[in-house]
Amino acid sequence: MIHQAPTPRTIGAVNWLGLWTLYRKEVRRFLKVIFQTVGAPVVTTLLFFAVFALALGGIVRTTGTVPYLQFLAPGLVMMAMAQNAFANTSSSVIIAKVQGNIVDVLMPPLSALELAVGYVAGGITRGLLVGLVTLLAMAPFAGLTVYDPVFVLYHAVMACALLSMLGVMGGIWAEKFDHIAAVTNFVVTPLTFLSGTFYTVDRLPETFWWLAHFNPFFYMIDGFRYGFIGHSDGTLAVGIVVLAGVNLALGAATYRMFASGYKLKA
Repeated sequence: MIHQAPTPRTIGAVNWLGLWTLYRKEVRRFLKVIFQTVGAPVVTTLLFFAVFALALGGIVRTTGTVPYLQFLAPGLVMMAMAQNAFANTSSSVIIAKVQGNIVDVLMPPLSALELAVGYVAGGITRGLLVGLVTLLAMAPFAGLTVYDPVFVLYHAVMACALLSMLGVMGGIWAEKFDHIAAVTNFVVTPLTFLSGTFYTVDRLPETFWWLAHFNPFFYMIDGFRYGFIGHSDGTLAVGIVVLAGVNLALGAATYRMFASGYKLKA
């Protein structure tokens, strides 16, 4: 039998096989511990919902003409999606750096853009999965109905992409787990809680009203909530443009970090 020598595989403009493999790695990584990565966030979000519904009288309260629980539920779902999209990419990158196996991702013939897309797509998948499960668990109690599915889908994907890219950037920048915890505690969590998740920003003093409108997280939640209740606190067109602009900026920064090897290559 004559054995032919192996020949180089032609990759082409995009390494689709490598990109798909990286994406599958990111998805299988969080599915291996699904009770921790999906189940736990759902339970935590439902506890937030229960506190506001029972302890604070959310069942009888209204926000304008909208029952408070219908107003609250989309914000909580978005909060769960965003935080878990960030957690997925940030933990993946920092763990690979600390354990020293980041080289296994950097050595294959994957471009900086393919690396960024693979990681971010994995974070988006986890965020959307957590959001879907949370929404299904919460909808019967909140009486949610979908008013505009396009707005729901757009803001869900854009929010998960934004936090996924922020997680990748944080993971690359961080040198230890404390650094990622600092980003979570001093950036992600404050912006989430100050974005109108639990309240309408129209009731804020004028100074804080303006500050809320400079928070991109506000537009994530406001547009997502509009998709369910048909009411928004801000201008929907502005929110669409802001999210697109912020994602483009973060995408360029993420690509640049991979392309330059910032804190990834010696």
